[in-house]
Amino acid sequence: MTVELVRLSKLMAERGLCSRREADSYIERGWVLVDGAVVDTLGTKVLPDVSIALKHSAQNAQAKRVTILLHKPVGYVSGQPEPGCTPAVQLIGGASRWAEDPSIRQQPFAHGMLRNLAPAGRLDVDSTGLLVMTQDGRVARHLIGDDSDVDKEYLVRVTGKLSADGLKLLNHGLSLDGKKLRPAKVNWQNDDQLRFVLREGRKRQIRRMCELVGLRVVGLKRIRIGKIKLGHLPVGQWRLLGPDEQF
Repeated sequence: MTVELVRLSKLMAERGLCSRREADSYIERGWVLVDGAVVDTLGTKVLPDVSIALKHSAQNAQAKRVTILLHKPVGYVSGQPEPGCTPAVQLIGGASRWAEDPSIRQQPFAHGMLRNLAPAGRLDVDSTGLLVMTQDGRVARHLIGDDSDVDKEYLVRVTGKLSADGLKLLNHGLSLDGKKLRPAKVNWQNDDQLRFVLREGRKRQIRRMCELVGLRVVGLKRIRIGKIKLGHLPVGQWRLLGPDEQF
C-alpha cells in the first residue's frame, strides 16, 4: 500500500506547530528539521508520520508574538473595515491598555505588537465583548481552525415571543444556509436575556438563530472564549494574554 506524501507546511499546521504561512517562512529560513535534517525548500512533501522540530530561532520568534484580549465596543468591526465603521485594531495603543494588565511592566506597548495582528474570530459591528487578536498562527488555528472545538459564551438580550419549541431548537435542530448547526447550550438567564454557548461561529449566527424562533436580538455580549473570560476588562480597553493563560 502506497502512503501518500503530505506538504510539510500543511502537516506542521495540522500538528499545531504554527500556521501554514508561518511554516513556509520557517522552511525558507532553514528553521525546520524533519527527522533531524534541515528542510529549506518550499513545497517539500513528507511522509505523514515524520518527526518535525523547530530550531531555536523559530521558537524565539514565536515567543515574541503577542495575543491581545480586547473588550470591543459596539460600532467597531473585528476584521476588514466596512463603510462608516472603524476596525477594532485601531483601539490597540498605549493609552487604551488596561491599567490592571499583569504584563504591563514586563511588556510595555510597542508598535511592533500591531504588526501582522489579526482577529482570531469575528464579533459583529453591533456586538460587544471579548475579541482575540493575535500574531500567533497557533492561537488563530486553535480558535478558528476547521477542527477547533473551543466554545464561546454569550449573553444575549432579546425581544419577541419564543415559539413553543424554540428553546429546544436553539439548543439543537436549527439550520443556516442549508447546513445543520452543531449542538449548542442555550438557557434563560432572566426574563429577556439568554445565555448561549457555541462551538462554531457562522456569520451573525446567534441573531439568525433567534429570528428563526420568533426572537429579535437587541444586545449581544461575548463573555468567554474557552478558558479565557472577559472579566473586569473595561469596554474599549485591552490586555495581553498572559504566559500562564491558555484557551
